[in-house]
Amino acid sequence: MRLVSPGAVWRVVPAVFVLIWSTGFIVARYGMPHAPPMGFLSWRYALSIACFGVWIGLSGARWPQGRAAWGHLAVTGLLMQAGYLGGVWAAVRLGLGAGAVALIVGLQPVLTALWLASRGAPGDGGRVAPLQWAGLALGLAGLALVVGRKLGQGEVNGPNLLMALLALASITVGTLYQKRFVAPCDARTAGCVQMLAALAATLPLAALETAPIDWHPEMVGALAWSVLGLTLGASSLLYMMIQRGAAAAVTSWLYLVPPTTALMAAVLFGEPLGLDVLVGTALTAAGVALVQRAAR
Repeated sequence: MRLVSPGAVWRVVPAVFVLIWSTGFIVARYGMPHAPPMGFLSWRYALSIACFGVWIGLSGARWPQGRAAWGHLAVTGLLMQAGYLGGVWAAVRLGLGAGAVALIVGLQPVLTALWLASRGAPGDGGRVAPLQWAGLALGLAGLALVVGRKLGQGEVNGPNLLMALLALASITVGTLYQKRFVAPCDARTAGCVQMLAALAATLPLAALETAPIDWHPEMVGALAWSVLGLTLGASSLLYMMIQRGAAAAVTSWLYLVPPTTALMAAVLFGEPLGLDVLVGTALTAAGVALVQRAAR
């Protein structure tokens, strides 16, 4: 007898995704002092491939069929893994704070909605509804309130801003590309193909880095969680969410990542948690609720 219906499970998945995805900046705080960005990410991709390989072998998951399927998945891997993560980690390495990076990358739902509106969103649930625009505006206001105060003087410069914008463009284009071109397939084999493409793009850049990797316990812990929690967990959930839902509705959940990260940092590192964070979190939650209600 089935105890939990699939519909009930999928109602919980976005919340689980937000919680796991939000730990990405926490991982960066632990790992960044001990490893250059491309070197860390190369290890992350390589270990993810190994874990996916074991998982696929034990489960007998089916691989994507045809060169086109592999090619489309490789493109999404370059955009949503190598481009997005490479941009975020490089921006942090160049001095841009996690809050500032979150604010910039947090513009993705707005860019996604603007693109869908300009195209009429064929095949993706129709045009963006007025209620969704209201939710996106609320989410953006809350996001700015939470992390806007972290945009300190001298923190933003040309190189780190460029890397953050690269991450924003990569995750936005990658999401839209996957929704448009990637046919439904097993999330495990799809993730493995994406990691292979990301590793192929990142490894040559890692070879150019001169800073060594310090295998400090914080570095090992950050790498382990990056592979098991973020790649095998959150990235797989994001892939399945994009396959099942409209792009505007799926990306709206990313509005909750910066406020959730702020809450985690307050608990783990004692960072101040002021009224602006609490109000901003409430606004983003209300915005996501509006977008999801319109999508349903």
